Amino acid sequence: METFAPIVLFLFVLFLLLGSGVWVGLALLGVAFVGMELFTSRPAGDAMITVIWAASSSWTLTALPLFIWMGEILYRTRLSEDMFRGLSPWMAKLPGGLLHTNVVGCTVFAAVSGSSAATLTTVGKMSVPELRKRDYPEKMVIGTLAGAATLGLMIPPSLTLIVYGVTINESITKLFMAGILPGLVLAALFMGYIVVYAKLSKDYHPQPEPEMSFAEKLANSRFLLPVILLILAVIGSMYVGLATATEAAAIGVVGALALALGQGSLTWKTFGESLMGATRTSAMVALILAGAAFLSLSMGFTGLPRALATWIGGLELSRFELLMALLVFYIIIGCFLDGISSVVLTMAVVEPMVRAAGIDLIWFGIFIVVVVEMAQITPPIGFNLFVLQGMTRHEMTYIAKAALPMFAIMVAMVFLLIGVPDLATWLPENMRNRP
Repeated sequence: METFAPIVLFLFVLFLLLGSGVWVGLALLGVAFVGMELFTSRPAGDAMITVIWAASSSWTLTALPLFIWMGEILYRTRLSEDMFRGLSPWMAKLPGGLLHTNVVGCTVFAAVSGSSAATLTTVGKMSVPELRKRDYPEKMVIGTLAGAATLGLMIPPSLTLIVYGVTINESITKLFMAGILPGLVLAALFMGYIVVYAKLSKDYHPQPEPEMSFAEKLANSRFLLPVILLILAVIGSMYVGLATATEAAAIGVVGALALALGQGSLTWKTFGESLMGATRTSAMVALILAGAAFLSLSMGFTGLPRALATWIGGLELSRFELLMALLVFYIIIGCFLDGISSVVLTMAVVEPMVRAAGIDLIWFGIFIVVVVEMAQITPPIGFNLFVLQGMTRHEMTYIAKAALPMFAIMVAMVFLLIGVPDLATWLPENMRNRP
């Protein structure tokens, strides 16, 4: 048990630094530095410099700022207005009506964004006023938007999947392919909930939409064409093997710039704002990854990950029991950390356990993303809740309660993934692409 002694120090220093308001990346570096100084004979400064350089110079990591920039460019276009105009005629006659535009709009934008917050803001700034105007139940407007926006973490290009892939040295393209079917299934579950709610609820009385002919619906669909072409260019180029994830990200940036230029949204001001927004986000993620890499090295020197994996192996948990323990674990830490931080902070300890249990690491990446999605809508640190609070001016508790059914649907999605693992593994196993 003496091997477990460092864990007390690691946790104490980590929560001390995070509680005092230090950035997550710097907190991870601080914890690792203390661990290296106290528990190893290797010079901490030399090790930190070497590991930070190795973590920051990964070629795979170049996809991250490019996909972030693509999302930033599209966030500043009229994409949300065009999506609503293109989707609403087709959604209006479904049970649940235009509430489905929240889910479908988030699914579409998630396929060109990679960020949950960007998806939420882009779709929400158009759908919330329109749905309120038509007297849709406020809790459903907010709840469906909060839940559906988390699809930005799963449907490629997903920033969380890029970070996961870099952390465990797994193919980003295969992880992207693995996220497609589960993302679409989760979107379908959200839409199914809307249908059930619309059929059973007594407070569902939205204003009916005006009738439109099939020709008029098709005419409105032209507004969706540019973003669909962009999705096909980014995801399709990876699926058929024409581009790696990094090359597809570059295609996405060029396509997003062309889309913004075609809409008349691209000015020097918006170009500069998108570039600075992408730089800030990328720098934040890179700092977290560098801190996590140094922490992994520090913990490796103490023998902590190996000891924990051995201890959990000694408990003789079944595969299902291990996954349930990890589900509860990630839900708890997701209440206090954002998704990317949760992934990079825990992988050094969790990866050996998962490998020892014979769990496919591509499948596990999707499992992690679904659980991390839940963290986006759980108080007190659920980021989507903060974004919605700023957008709707509701109390945090009101928004959290509205999002609770979506949380339950994500839990159901976890069990569906466990029961049907092919949802995540079929596409990567059957794709034709470069590694």
